[in-house]
Amino acid sequence: MKQHFKDLIKRNRWIKWVPNALTLGNSLCGFAAILYTLQVYEKMMYRDGSDGIEKIFAFSACMILFAMVFDAFDGYAARLLNAASLHGIQMDSLADMVTFGVAPATLVAVMAHSMRSLAGNQFRLVWCLCAIYLGCAALRLAKYNVHAILEKKSSDKFSGLPSPGAAGAICSVTIFYALEQPQDGSAMVNLISFLPYYTAILGFLMVSTIPYQHFGKWLFSIPRNKKRMLIVFIVLAALCIEPAWTGVILINGYIIWGPIAWFLVKVGVFKNTEETRI
Repeated sequence: MKQHFKDLIKRNRWIKWVPNALTLGNSLCGFAAILYTLQVYEKMMYRDGSDGIEKIFAFSACMILFAMVFDAFDGYAARLLNAASLHGIQMDSLADMVTFGVAPATLVAVMAHSMRSLAGNQFRLVWCLCAIYLGCAALRLAKYNVHAILEKKSSDKFSGLPSPGAAGAICSVTIFYALEQPQDGSAMVNLISFLPYYTAILGFLMVSTIPYQHFGKWLFSIPRNKKRMLIVFIVLAALCIEPAWTGVILINGYIIWGPIAWFLVKVGVFKNTEETRI
C-alpha cells in the first residue's frame, strides 16, 4: 500500500504542490479578513452608521479561524506527501504573518476605532498596543523559521504561545462580542476597551518561553486515543449548543493555563518532563 502511494506521487508530481496550495489558502483567508474588516469604515461613513458592524467583525474573525484549518493541514500534507522543504517553511510563516499577525491586529484596531468614544491619545495607544502584537508575531515567526532550519527536533509543546493560538484568542472574544451583545451594550463596550491590552499581552506571550501544548499534534493523535475522542465529542456538542461561550472559554483557557502551568512547574508542584520547541 505504501509503495503504491509512493508510485502515485512519482507519477503525479503536481500532488506535491498540495501543501503550498493549502498555505496559500491560509494567506487568502487572512487577506479576506483584512478587507472585510475595513468595510466597517464604509458602513460608518456612508451607510447606516454603526448598526450591524458586529456581524462584519464576527465574519472577519471566522475567516481567521477558518484559516487555521489550512494551517493545520499544510504541514500534515507536506509530511504525508514527502514534500517538506525550506520553501514550504518560509511560505507557511509568511502566510501566518498575514493571517495571524496583520489580520488580528487590524481587527482589534478597527473594533476599537468603531466605538467612537476614544479620544485622540487613546487611538494612538490602541495602535501602539496592536503594533506590539504585530511586532511580537513577526519575532515569533522568524524565531520559528530559524529553529525549523537549524534544528529538526519536534515535541508535543511549543516554547511561547503559537501565533494561531494568539489569533484564536482575539477571534473568540470578537465572536463573543458579536453574538452575546446585551441590550444596553455597556459590558461589551468595556470588553472591547480591554481587548487592545489583551492583544498586547498575547504578543508578549508569543515571544516568551512559556510552554504551550502543540494542538496540531494533539489533534492528529485523536484517532489513537479514545479519551481525546471523547473530549472532542463533548467540545463539539458544546459548540453546537453554545458556540460563543464555549469558544471564548476554551481558547482563552488554553492561553491562561500556559502561564499557570509554567508557574506551577517553577514552584515544584508540576514536573517538567517534556522538551519544548519554538
